[in-house]
Amino acid sequence: MAAPEKYDVIVIGAGQAGGPLAGAMARAGRRTALVEREHVGGTCINEGCTPTKTMVASARVAYLTRRAADYGVVTGPVSVDLARVRQRKRAIVESFRRGSQQRIEAAGVELIMGEARFTAPRTVTVGSRVLQADMVFLNPGCRPAVPDIEIERIDRTLNSTSIMELDALPNHLLVLGGGYVGLEFAQMFRRFGSRVTVIQRGTQLLPQEDEDIAALVLGILEADGIEVLLQSQARCVAPLPDGMKLVVHGPAGERTLEGSHLLVATGRVPNTERLNLPAAGVATDSAGFIQVNGRLETSAPGVYALGDVKGGPAFTHISYDDFRVIRTNLLQNGNATINGRPVPYTVFIDPQLGRIGLTEREARKQGRRFRIAQLPMTRVARAVELDESRGVMKALVDLETGCLLGATVLGIEGGELMATLQVAMMGNVPYHKLKDAIFAHPTLAESLNNLFSNLDAKQDRVRNDP
Repeated sequence: MAAPEKYDVIVIGAGQAGGPLAGAMARAGRRTALVEREHVGGTCINEGCTPTKTMVASARVAYLTRRAADYGVVTGPVSVDLARVRQRKRAIVESFRRGSQQRIEAAGVELIMGEARFTAPRTVTVGSRVLQADMVFLNPGCRPAVPDIEIERIDRTLNSTSIMELDALPNHLLVLGGGYVGLEFAQMFRRFGSRVTVIQRGTQLLPQEDEDIAALVLGILEADGIEVLLQSQARCVAPLPDGMKLVVHGPAGERTLEGSHLLVATGRVPNTERLNLPAAGVATDSAGFIQVNGRLETSAPGVYALGDVKGGPAFTHISYDDFRVIRTNLLQNGNATINGRPVPYTVFIDPQLGRIGLTEREARKQGRRFRIAQLPMTRVARAVELDESRGVMKALVDLETGCLLGATVLGIEGGELMATLQVAMMGNVPYHKLKDAIFAHPTLAESLNNLFSNLDAKQDRVRNDP
């Protein structure tokens, strides 16, 4: 074995936490090695946010073009060139990936392409090289999970990465999973022109959301022509000459679906099994996620874990905030923690679903006393003018302080409206300040006036009030 090479810092995984962290460490004068197995940028740039939202944009153009007559615009037949959509997606991904790598290298980081494996505490091998450091940071990310069903060898079984490499539209796309990933792809390919069926094990789509919000999402997807099967368990898949058949068991009994392609969107698993974590003294839970404390420290001294691999919310902005926590504590002598931080997110179905803070279900479970401000998007002037008025705005207001406990916006640019409410929560701004604020007209933001005016008009809508 080669003699160990000494570094101050080793970062494993060039994702949205690992890349910025490696750069910050190198700029601080630490000799830093960044080990990446596949490609710089992590899931976000290569298989997640960037490529999917690029393709969502193409699907939205197709959707609006088909609706042109609603706006008094005359167009011809609409078709989608999926190979061209893929080419656009690849070009944007490559641009973002190249920019990420350039920033890392400009910071003075040594980028090592290869697979890292622990052989001892804070010691890893990458090919024939042996690397040692005082501090090791783990950011290897996650990958799509394989469902626990009988699947024979079927070429048209896809995951969230491989589906974006199709160059021809599926005739009938079967989607296993009614979470964020499954629904974004389901609506995307329906708008591209495919027939789509979603199979969801639970009683509702998006199980993290309130039942009323999930029901509205279901109605939107069904209005778009997507078939949704709730409380349906996939049993087995078998090949057909032009696709596959999927046997599912639901409330009405067993049913056989025939599709051209199958998308498996049933969750993600951590990329930890090949790291040989026991040699490093790093503990994981039963699913393989690395266990950390509020400062992102693992069970091994000098070893930290960031991003999706530690479990919890799997969002790019959370991974990047993990980097901020480490930077604050190790480079700025601060005392940051991941405990209690806000977790905003947006589901990029159309209309978007943006959420911050507590849901109604969570607030009730915590015994909070709150009121609900709710406004259908049909009462948002800007949404009506754009003829995109599906959805609802919903905010929870603390009964004593008048400040927001949480908000959900299902509507056009729901993520942007949610962010406005998040800023109010960050500043402890009481709802009446938003109710009486002067917002530019006509904008989506001015709907906050009506949202909270509606709250005062419905004083009786109180939850958990004795």
